[in-house]
Amino acid sequence: MTGVLLLALALPCVAPPPASATDAGGALQAAGIDRLCTDADLANRDALPAPGTAPRPGLASPTRSPWIVASGWRFMRQATAKYIYEVPAGKAALAAAEAFAYGADAALRIDPADAAPLGEMLRFLRALPAADLPPVADLAVVDDGSAIAGEVMNLLARRNLLFQVVQAPSPRFRINIRIGSPEYPREEAADPSAFALKIRRQLTDDQRTLRVYGSEVVICRLTADATRARLHVINYGGREIEGLRVRLRGTYRSGEAHVSGAGRLALQDQVVESGATEFSIPRLTTYAVVDLEARGQP
Repeated sequence: MTGVLLLALALPCVAPPPASATDAGGALQAAGIDRLCTDADLANRDALPAPGTAPRPGLASPTRSPWIVASGWRFMRQATAKYIYEVPAGKAALAAAEAFAYGADAALRIDPADAAPLGEMLRFLRALPAADLPPVADLAVVDDGSAIAGEVMNLLARRNLLFQVVQAPSPRFRINIRIGSPEYPREEAADPSAFALKIRRQLTDDQRTLRVYGSEVVICRLTADATRARLHVINYGGREIEGLRVRLRGTYRSGEAHVSGAGRLALQDQVVESGATEFSIPRLTTYAVVDLEARGQP
Protein backbone atom coordinates (compact mmCIF):
# COMPACT_ATOMS: atom_id res chain seq x y z
CA MET A 1 0.00 0.00 0.00
CA THR A 2 1.49 3.34 -1.00
CA GLY A 3 2.23 6.12 1.47
CA VAL A 4 -0.26 8.41 -0.29
CA LEU A 5 -3.05 5.85 0.07
CA LEU A 6 -2.17 5.19 3.71
CA LEU A 7 -2.30 8.93 4.37
CA ALA A 8 -5.72 9.24 2.72
CA LEU A 9 -7.09 6.36 4.78
CA ALA A 10 -5.82 7.95 8.00
CA LEU A 11 -7.74 11.19 7.44
CA PRO A 12 -11.25 11.20 8.93
CA CYS A 13 -14.46 11.89 7.11
CA VAL A 14 -16.35 14.85 8.58
CA ALA A 15 -20.02 15.54 9.33
CA PRO A 16 -21.81 18.43 11.05
CA PRO A 17 -24.40 17.84 13.79
CA PRO A 18 -27.67 16.48 12.32
CA ALA A 19 -29.64 19.64 13.14
CA SER A 20 -27.28 21.81 11.08
CA ALA A 21 -26.33 19.36 8.34
CA THR A 22 -28.01 21.25 5.49
CA ASP A 23 -26.49 24.65 6.26
CA ALA A 24 -23.14 23.39 7.48
CA GLY A 25 -22.25 21.29 4.45
CA GLY A 26 -21.35 24.42 2.51
CA ALA A 27 -19.21 25.72 5.40
CA LEU A 28 -17.25 22.47 5.48
CA GLN A 29 -16.59 22.58 1.76
CA ALA A 30 -15.64 26.26 1.95
CA ALA A 31 -13.03 25.31 4.57
CA GLY A 32 -11.53 22.80 2.14
CA ILE A 33 -13.05 19.77 3.87
CA ASP A 34 -14.01 17.61 0.92
CA ARG A 35 -14.29 14.19 2.54
CA LEU A 36 -17.81 14.41 3.95
CA CYS A 37 -19.33 11.45 5.77
CA THR A 38 -22.18 9.52 4.20
CA ASP A 39 -24.76 7.66 6.26
CA ALA A 40 -22.83 4.46 5.54
CA ASP A 41 -19.61 6.08 6.81
CA LEU A 42 -21.25 6.85 10.15
CA ALA A 43 -22.84 3.44 10.74
CA ASN A 44 -21.52 0.88 13.24
CA ARG A 45 -18.81 3.00 14.83
CA ASP A 46 -17.65 3.03 18.44
CA ALA A 47 -18.15 6.41 20.11
CA LEU A 48 -15.09 8.23 21.47
CA PRO A 49 -14.88 10.98 24.09
CA ALA A 50 -13.82 14.45 23.01
CA PRO A 51 -10.05 14.71 23.53
CA GLY A 52 -8.48 17.29 25.82
CA THR A 53 -8.25 17.82 29.54
CA ALA A 54 -11.10 17.56 32.01
CA PRO A 55 -11.60 18.38 35.70
CA ARG A 56 -11.72 15.41 38.04
CA PRO A 57 -14.68 15.43 40.47
CA GLY A 58 -13.51 16.17 43.99
CA LEU A 59 -9.95 17.00 42.91
CA ALA A 60 -9.96 20.76 42.62
CA SER A 61 -6.44 21.32 44.00
CA PRO A 62 -4.24 23.27 41.56
CA THR A 63 -1.35 20.95 42.42
CA ARG A 64 -3.12 17.91 40.98
CA SER A 65 -1.98 16.59 37.59
CA PRO A 66 -4.45 17.40 34.80
CA TRP A 67 -6.74 14.58 33.73
CA ILE A 68 -6.10 13.91 30.04
CA VAL A 69 -8.92 12.49 27.92
CA ALA A 70 -7.18 10.62 25.11
CA SER A 71 -8.07 7.62 22.95
CA GLY A 72 -4.70 6.44 21.66
CA TRP A 73 -4.83 3.40 23.94
CA ARG A 74 -8.24 2.50 22.51
CA PHE A 75 -6.85 2.60 18.98
CA MET A 76 -3.95 0.37 20.05
CA ARG A 77 -6.29 -2.04 21.81
CA GLN A 78 -8.67 -2.40 18.85
CA ALA A 79 -6.72 -1.34 15.80
CA THR A 80 -9.25 -2.61 13.27
CA ALA A 81 -12.35 -1.04 14.87
CA LYS A 82 -14.13 1.99 13.42
CA TYR A 83 -14.69 5.04 15.60
CA ILE A 84 -16.61 8.28 15.72
CA TYR A 85 -15.90 11.48 17.62
CA GLU A 86 -18.79 13.81 18.45
CA VAL A 87 -16.82 16.86 19.47
CA PRO A 88 -17.87 20.29 20.77
CA ALA A 89 -16.49 23.51 19.35
CA GLY A 90 -12.75 23.84 19.74
CA LYS A 91 -11.97 20.11 19.71
CA ALA A 92 -12.20 19.00 16.07
CA ALA A 93 -8.60 19.72 15.06
CA LEU A 94 -7.26 17.88 18.13
CA ALA A 95 -9.49 14.88 17.42
CA ALA A 96 -8.31 14.74 13.80
CA ALA A 97 -4.66 14.88 14.90
CA GLU A 98 -5.15 12.15 17.51
CA ALA A 99 -6.80 9.80 15.01
CA PHE A 100 -4.12 10.50 12.42
CA ALA A 101 -1.24 9.90 14.85
CA TYR A 102 -2.49 6.37 15.51
CA GLY A 103 -3.71 5.61 12.00
CA ALA A 104 -7.26 5.10 13.29
CA ASP A 105 -10.36 4.74 11.13
CA ALA A 106 -12.34 7.64 12.62
CA ALA A 107 -15.21 9.86 11.60
CA LEU A 108 -15.76 13.33 13.03
CA ARG A 109 -19.09 14.94 13.81
CA ILE A 110 -18.18 18.56 14.50
CA ASP A 111 -19.62 21.91 15.42
CA PRO A 112 -19.77 24.07 12.26
CA ALA A 113 -17.72 26.71 14.11
CA ASP A 114 -14.77 24.32 13.87
CA ALA A 115 -14.83 24.08 10.07
CA ALA A 116 -11.94 26.52 9.51
CA PRO A 117 -9.49 25.17 12.15
CA LEU A 118 -10.30 21.60 11.16
CA GLY A 119 -9.74 22.43 7.49
CA GLU A 120 -6.35 23.91 8.40
CA MET A 121 -5.40 20.78 10.36
CA LEU A 122 -6.43 18.46 7.53
CA ARG A 123 -4.36 20.45 5.04
CA PHE A 124 -1.39 20.16 7.39
CA LEU A 125 -1.86 16.39 7.70
CA ARG A 126 -2.12 15.93 3.94
CA ALA A 127 1.14 17.84 3.43
CA LEU A 128 3.20 15.69 5.81
CA PRO A 129 5.88 13.51 4.23
CA ALA A 130 4.86 9.86 4.07
CA ALA A 131 6.40 7.59 6.72
CA ASP A 132 4.98 4.10 7.19
CA LEU A 133 7.08 2.94 10.16
CA PRO A 134 6.37 0.29 12.83
CA PRO A 135 5.44 1.44 16.35
CA VAL A 136 8.06 1.21 19.11
CA ALA A 137 7.30 -0.40 22.47
CA ASP A 138 9.29 -1.08 25.64
CA LEU A 139 6.83 -3.49 27.26
CA ALA A 140 3.72 -5.55 26.57
CA VAL A 141 0.24 -5.54 28.09
CA VAL A 142 -1.68 -8.81 27.85
CA ASP A 143 -5.24 -7.80 27.08
CA ASP A 144 -7.81 -9.87 28.95
CA GLY A 145 -10.64 -7.60 27.77
CA SER A 146 -11.29 -6.20 31.23
CA ALA A 147 -11.98 -2.59 32.13
CA ILE A 148 -9.02 -2.67 34.54
CA ALA A 149 -6.65 -3.67 31.74
CA GLY A 150 -8.01 -0.81 29.64
CA GLU A 151 -7.46 1.70 32.42
CA VAL A 152 -3.89 0.44 32.88
CA MET A 153 -3.29 1.02 29.16
CA ASN A 154 -4.79 4.49 29.51
CA LEU A 155 -2.45 5.43 32.36
CA LEU A 156 0.63 3.95 30.66
CA ALA A 157 -0.12 5.97 27.52
CA ARG A 158 -0.61 9.16 29.52
CA ARG A 159 2.76 8.59 31.20
CA ASN A 160 4.41 8.07 27.79
CA LEU A 161 5.35 4.50 28.67
CA LEU A 162 5.44 2.80 25.28
CA PHE A 163 3.62 -0.54 25.19
CA GLN A 164 2.28 -3.11 22.76
CA VAL A 165 -1.05 -4.86 23.27
CA VAL A 166 -0.68 -8.65 23.05
CA GLN A 167 -2.95 -11.64 23.59
CA ALA A 168 -0.31 -13.69 25.42
CA PRO A 169 3.07 -12.88 27.02
CA SER A 170 5.66 -12.13 24.36
CA PRO A 171 9.34 -13.17 24.58
CA ARG A 172 10.20 -9.94 22.77
CA PHE A 173 9.68 -7.95 25.95
CA ARG A 174 11.37 -8.04 29.34
CA ILE A 175 8.13 -6.81 30.94
CA ASN A 176 4.82 -8.51 30.15
CA ILE A 177 1.95 -7.14 32.21
CA ARG A 178 -0.74 -9.76 32.77
CA ILE A 179 -3.38 -8.51 35.18
CA GLY A 180 -4.15 -11.14 37.81
CA SER A 181 -0.73 -12.80 37.70
CA PRO A 182 1.34 -13.05 40.91
CA GLU A 183 3.58 -10.21 39.74
CA TYR A 184 0.66 -7.98 38.73
CA PRO A 185 -2.27 -8.79 41.03
CA ARG A 186 -5.68 -7.40 40.16
CA GLU A 187 -5.81 -5.58 43.50
CA GLU A 188 -2.77 -3.48 42.53
CA ALA A 189 -4.16 -2.76 39.09
CA ALA A 190 -7.30 -1.36 40.71
CA ASP A 191 -5.20 1.77 41.39
CA PRO A 192 -3.97 2.41 37.82
CA SER A 193 -1.94 5.50 38.71
CA ALA A 194 0.14 3.68 41.34
CA PHE A 195 0.32 0.67 39.05
CA ALA A 196 1.75 2.78 36.19
CA LEU A 197 4.37 4.14 38.59
CA LYS A 198 5.32 0.56 39.54
CA ILE A 199 5.80 -0.27 35.84
CA ARG A 200 7.90 2.83 35.29
CA ARG A 201 10.19 1.82 38.15
CA GLN A 202 10.50 -1.71 36.78
CA LEU A 203 11.40 -0.42 33.34
CA THR A 204 13.65 2.35 34.78
CA ASP A 205 13.92 5.78 33.21
CA ASP A 206 17.31 4.94 31.71
CA GLN A 207 15.77 2.08 29.72
CA ARG A 208 12.75 4.02 28.48
CA THR A 209 12.86 4.67 24.75
CA LEU A 210 10.93 7.92 25.18
CA ARG A 211 10.87 10.60 27.85
CA VAL A 212 9.07 13.95 27.72
CA TYR A 213 10.10 16.74 30.09
CA GLY A 214 8.23 19.78 31.32
CA SER A 215 4.63 18.92 30.42
CA GLU A 216 1.93 16.62 31.73
CA VAL A 217 -0.48 17.28 28.85
CA VAL A 218 1.60 15.89 25.97
CA ILE A 219 1.26 12.30 24.74
CA CYS A 220 3.62 10.88 22.13
CA ARG A 221 3.60 7.94 19.77
CA LEU A 222 6.95 6.76 18.40
CA THR A 223 7.45 4.80 15.18
CA ALA A 224 10.87 3.80 13.85
CA ASP A 225 13.01 1.36 11.91
CA ALA A 226 16.77 0.97 11.68
CA THR A 227 17.19 4.09 9.54
CA ARG A 228 14.76 6.70 10.82
CA ALA A 229 12.17 7.61 13.41
CA ARG A 230 8.93 9.55 13.45
CA LEU A 231 7.60 10.96 16.71
CA HIS A 232 3.97 12.07 16.89
CA VAL A 233 3.50 14.75 19.57
CA ILE A 234 -0.05 15.61 20.69
CA ASN A 235 -0.74 18.55 23.00
CA TYR A 236 -4.00 17.99 24.89
CA GLY A 237 -3.71 21.10 27.03
CA GLY A 238 -5.16 23.68 24.64
CA ARG A 239 -2.26 26.13 25.09
CA GLU A 240 0.93 26.51 23.11
CA ILE A 241 4.08 25.04 24.65
CA GLU A 242 7.51 26.52 24.03
CA GLY A 243 10.71 24.48 24.21
CA LEU A 244 9.26 21.04 24.91
CA ARG A 245 12.20 18.76 25.75
CA VAL A 246 12.26 15.16 24.48
CA ARG A 247 14.72 12.28 24.98
CA LEU A 248 14.87 9.25 22.68
CA ARG A 249 17.07 6.20 23.13
CA GLY A 250 19.25 5.84 20.07
CA THR A 251 21.56 8.18 18.20
CA TYR A 252 19.96 10.42 15.61
CA ARG A 253 21.18 13.15 13.35
CA SER A 254 19.62 16.58 13.43
CA GLY A 255 15.97 16.33 12.51
CA GLU A 256 13.03 18.66 12.00
CA ALA A 257 9.57 19.23 13.40
CA HIS A 258 6.44 19.73 11.33
CA VAL A 259 4.17 21.76 13.61
CA SER A 260 0.51 22.42 12.88
CA GLY A 261 -0.06 26.13 12.40
CA ALA A 262 3.67 26.87 12.42
CA GLY A 263 5.17 24.84 9.57
CA ARG A 264 8.61 23.23 9.48
CA LEU A 265 10.85 24.12 12.44
CA ALA A 266 14.42 23.13 13.25
CA LEU A 267 14.94 21.23 16.47
CA GLN A 268 16.86 23.12 19.15
CA ASP A 269 19.68 22.17 21.54
CA GLN A 270 20.08 18.68 20.15
CA VAL A 271 22.52 16.57 22.16
CA VAL A 272 23.63 12.98 21.52
CA GLU A 273 25.30 11.17 24.40
CA SER A 274 25.22 7.86 26.29
CA GLY A 275 23.24 6.21 23.50
CA ALA A 276 20.40 8.74 23.61
CA THR A 277 19.32 11.85 21.70
CA GLU A 278 17.76 14.89 23.37
CA PHE A 279 16.23 17.89 21.65
CA SER A 280 13.69 20.66 22.13
CA ILE A 281 10.71 21.44 19.93
CA PRO A 282 10.74 25.25 19.81
CA ARG A 283 6.98 25.59 19.50
CA LEU A 284 4.15 23.11 19.97
CA THR A 285 0.59 24.02 19.07
CA THR A 286 -1.91 21.14 18.89
CA TYR A 287 0.18 18.59 17.05
CA ALA A 288 3.66 18.05 15.69
CA VAL A 289 5.54 15.36 13.83
CA VAL A 290 9.29 15.06 14.43
CA ASP A 291 11.33 13.21 11.79
CA LEU A 292 14.83 12.00 12.60
CA GLU A 293 17.45 10.00 10.72
CA ALA A 294 19.66 7.48 12.45
CA ARG A 295 23.36 8.29 12.71
CA GLY A 296 25.36 6.72 9.91
CA GLN A 297 22.59 7.05 7.30
CA PRO A 298 23.41 8.97 4.13
